[in-house]
This record gives sequence, structure tokens and C-alpha cells, in this order.
Amino acid sequence: MFDGTLARRYAGYSFRRADTVRDERAELRSHAVEDFLRGLCSVFQRRSISRRRADAFGGRVRAVMAPKESLSDQDLRAALTDEAVRLRASPLDEAALAAVFASLGEACRRIFGYYPHNVQFIGARTLLSGELAEMQTGEGKTLVAALAATAMAASGVSVHVVSTNDYLAKRDAEEMQRLFGFFGLNSGSIQEGMEPEDRREQYGRNICYVSGKELVFDYLKDRLAGHGYQCARVSYTRDLLASASDSASQPLIACLHFVIVDEADSVLIDEARTPLIISREAEGLYEAELIRWAVEQARGMREGVHYTLSAERAVVLRETALAACGPLPATVRPVWQTARWKTVLLRQAISAVYLFSLDQHYIVADGKVQIVDESTGRVMPDRTWEQGLHQLIECKEGLELSGNRETMAKMTFQRFFRRYYLLAGLTGTASEARRELWSVYGLRVRRIPSNKKNRRERLPDICTRNAEAKWERVCLDTQAALERGQPVLVGTRSVEASEAVSAALAARGIAHIVLNARQDKDEAEIVRGAGQPGRVTVATNMAGRGTDIKLGDVARQAGGLHCILTEFHESPRVDRQLFGRSGRQGDPGSVRAIVAATDALFERQAVLAASLLRRAGSDALRCRLLPWVSRWAQWRAERQALRARRQTLKQDKTLHRLIGFAGKTL
Repeated sequence: MFDGTLARRYAGYSFRRADTVRDERAELRSHAVEDFLRGLCSVFQRRSISRRRADAFGGRVRAVMAPKESLSDQDLRAALTDEAVRLRASPLDEAALAAVFASLGEACRRIFGYYPHNVQFIGARTLLSGELAEMQTGEGKTLVAALAATAMAASGVSVHVVSTNDYLAKRDAEEMQRLFGFFGLNSGSIQEGMEPEDRREQYGRNICYVSGKELVFDYLKDRLAGHGYQCARVSYTRDLLASASDSASQPLIACLHFVIVDEADSVLIDEARTPLIISREAEGLYEAELIRWAVEQARGMREGVHYTLSAERAVVLRETALAACGPLPATVRPVWQTARWKTVLLRQAISAVYLFSLDQHYIVADGKVQIVDESTGRVMPDRTWEQGLHQLIECKEGLELSGNRETMAKMTFQRFFRRYYLLAGLTGTASEARRELWSVYGLRVRRIPSNKKNRRERLPDICTRNAEAKWERVCLDTQAALERGQPVLVGTRSVEASEAVSAALAARGIAHIVLNARQDKDEAEIVRGAGQPGRVTVATNMAGRGTDIKLGDVARQAGGLHCILTEFHESPRVDRQLFGRSGRQGDPGSVRAIVAATDALFERQAVLAASLLRRAGSDALRCRLLPWVSRWAQWRAERQALRARRQTLKQDKTLHRLIGFAGKTL
């Protein structure tokens, strides 16, 4: 059904196919010297594509496009088919590439009423090369991904476009469906809760939009069913014995040819800190009585007396911790009497009580603890923490304890995305992570010039002494923007912070709308109206990536969208994404950071500097110190996150080798 030839040829000489029925790349062979040299080369990997080169390629495309204006729709479809065959034979032929994009550009004119601009053409060209295109926010990355996806799919390649969440996957698939359908290509999207048969049908389409988590979980389900684990000969033998009509015997994902990762730094970097795990209910290690005992003991523990926190926020127990514990329940197993197992349990309990906060790391809805993805601000209702942590948090919140779970399959984003024949990406913020993207994924970062000059104004940052003063300044800045006629977007890091801002605005009588994990069902409607004059939107990271807030004419004339950042994130890339909601596609806009010296980032990563901020005699002095403190704190936080991701990948590789060894000896 699919032909991965074009993706295979763009992958280059380093490609090695896995010995499985499914089309996918083999595991990378790791060698210490090669890893060192790859990391060394990553220093020089970022290269900007000049405006001259973008215009030159766009000029070649438009020169070929002119004769296509007189073609009928049917002839234009036939032209793309012929050009795709030519491109498959000569992937590096610039004339063949220009002809393909010319047909796509003419189709865009007929469907959407406009031609893609030169920046979009060179962005799509970069994706076909298996590279990461760094494009400024508002440059039309959705269309860029669709152009590259259509070009590949027309040659027979199976294409997956990965988004950060289900909402964006569905939105982009529906928005670009007319372009795909014009050329006879079918497309679809994967949504949480879909039945396996529906998922199999969606993955079987030419182009499939899907969130990163859903994609990896489906891949793990295939591996649990035996697809992709066994060598090709074993799989063929098993399929011969199975009924030909048994659709359940077929994998959900037919092949891994070409993937475009939208918001690539979020998916490949931010979300790669923890592995994805498929688990099932099983008899737990911790009894209910033991869970309740551990939470009760943890509530009596004090930092600096019974435990300390390492630089990575890991709990380190002191000798006084065990001595301060009361007697264990009589019904628990004798193994918990040992100091080693008590220590393990107490660490988890202290983490649950003090390090995981309601309305920040999780919310309580329908009587259940639901995890909130910190990088996206969205609820993950079917996800749970492992090793008893989830049950400890349920006990902390006074909820009924859920069943314990055991791990059945596990994989990191780092290892999964390297299984594709060809990996490409799009984002507006990749520069800071370019070395990791190259050393881990082999992705070169190409900075694409903007189509229009950026008119966004960065207003001076403000640093207050405490959170109460911060919310007061946010209200004043919001009121000033409303008086100018600008719509306002207030960005927060957590549900708790968004509700604190909401309370402060309500106290001043400022009408507003809140978008966080509790209101995610209304996301599309809230985002649609966020650019209207007089509108104030308070949002978590849900509005920071992939959202296009369209301005009305009145709002544009008043100065565009005004964004207020209320707390710096661990990564400056996330801050830049929020600011990128303003001043899109040459529109005017303004942004400002209003933070407090007591914000969590400063308290955790720059303790001494945060103390200086709090003791500063005036806001003016705090504002002068703020750039140095924020850069230092973010640098430290990113270093810790990088170490965590490397350790996660190392553990994943080790586990994979152990599983592979066990399989060979059975």
C-alpha cells in the first residue's frame, strides 16, 4: 500500500532498515567515540537559510507555477503524480522539487485563495531534507507541514504529522483536508478514546495527524501484540497461522516512513523527560493501610530536620526520619519492617505531600487525581504515576485509592522517533536546544527568515517583592492595555496561578475568561475570541503553543495583542512561545514579563539571587537584577532537565538490551 522509497533516499547513507515486517529504521548502534564526535559536531549544526536563498527557491517555484494556472483540476492532479515519480527517481533534483511545489502552490491558490510565500516553500523544502525548520511564530507552519506531507504522500510515503495534543491534531487535519483531498490523498487524525479498529484505519491513510503520546502508546501496543519485536521470518510465520480476516492480528501502525513533528522542541525535548509506559492493574506492592501510614508520617516530616532536597529535587532522608516514624500497622507484610523498604516508602510519601501540588501538577476531577502536563497545561486523564506515587497522592487528597499497576511496556520519545525512515520538525524555538536535537535525533536546525518584519514590542520587565504585589501589577497592566483598546493574554504556569489571577481581576471588576485544564473543552471557542478588542484571556501553557489568535481590525489598529508573562519557565523556549502569540504575521503587538521574587523558579534554582531580589529596596533595583537572575536560574534548570533526559534515555537503552537478550535465550 505504501512505498517508502523517497523517504529512504532522503535518509541518506546512514539508513539501516530493521529486520521486522513493519517498515522502520533499525536501532542506532551506539559507540562511545561516535557519540563523542556527534556531540562535538553539534556545536556547529545551526545554519541560517538566507533571505536570498529563500527568494531564489521561491522564484524557481513561481516560474514553474505560471503555466499551471491554465491547467484543469484533473490535469493538475496528474501533473503532481508525474512530478512525484520524477522526484522519487531523483530526490536531489531542484527542478523536480520546484515542479512539485509549483503544483502544490497552484492548488493552494484554488483552494485557499492565496499562494504560499517563499518562506513557506523553503520551509517545506527543509522538511523534505530531514531537518528541523525554525520558523518564527505566525509564519504559517501548519501549511508548511501540509506542503511537505502532500509531496511525500504523493510519492507513496506514509506520513505522520505529530502535534503536541489531540486538539491541535484534529484542528490541523481538518484545516488541511481540502488540500490533501484535491490530490486524491486521504487524511485523518487520532483522538484519545478511539477504538483500535478506528485507529488502524486512520493510520492506514496517506497522512495521519496524531499527538506524540498517542502515537508512542499505539506503537507500544503493537509491540505487546508481537509486531515489531520479532524478526521478519518469525512474524511472517505467525501471520500465516493467523486468520487472514482477523484484523486484530494486524498492527495499528503499518509503517514508520516519514514524520513531521510540529512544535518539535516541545515534543522531542520537553516531553522527553519521562518515558511512556503501558501498565495494567495488578496486586500492588503497597497495601492501603501502609499508604495511609506513610502519608501520615510524611506530614510530620520537616525539611532540614528529617529530609533535604537535592539539586534535582529528589528527597534525601536524614537519620532522624526513621526514628520519628510511628509504628507500622499490624496488618502490613513483615518486609516493611526493614529500614531500607521504609526509606523507599517515606521518600515517595514526602514527594507526594510536599513536591506535588494540587492545581499545579494535578487536579481533582470526578473524584480522581488527574495529572496535568506541565509543558502543555492539559489534563492527561488516563495517565498515572508509578511506584505507588499516584495512590499516595490520592490518600493525601482524601480520595478512594485506585488499583496498583505494573509496567508492561516502556519507551522514550528519544528512542521511538529514531525509528522513522526520515524525521523532520517545525518549531519557532529550537536554537537553544540545537546541540541536543543533533546529538540525540540527528536533526539539523535551519533558521528560516521571516516573511514580514516583526513589529512586536518588548516592554520593560517588572519584578515585585511577592505574589500579591505581582497580581496587583498584572491587573494595572491589563487595565492600561484595555484602555488602549488592546486584547490581553495573561500567561500562567499552573491552574492555581490562573485562578489567582482570575480572582485579582474579578476583584477589580475586569471581565475575563480563564483557559486552563478545567476548561479545556471550551479551548477552541476561547482562542477564537481572544483577539477581539476588550477581551482578557487568562491561560496556562495551553495557549502558548500552536494557537493562532487572530486579531480584529479594531484590535490591530489599537496596537495588537498584549501578552503578559506572570512567571518564567525552566526553559526560555516556553517563554518565547507565549510571547510569540503576539505580533504574528507582521501584526503589531506588545509583551511584558511581570514576575515576583518569590516565584518557584528563583526559589529552586537561584536561592541566593532570589534572596537579593526580595531584599532589594525598590522595584527599579529588582528589575535591574532580574535579567541576570532569570538567565542563571533558567540555565541551571535546563542543565538539570538535560541530565534527566540523558539518564532516561540511558535507562531505556539498557532495558531494551536486557529485553532483547532475554528474548534470544528463550
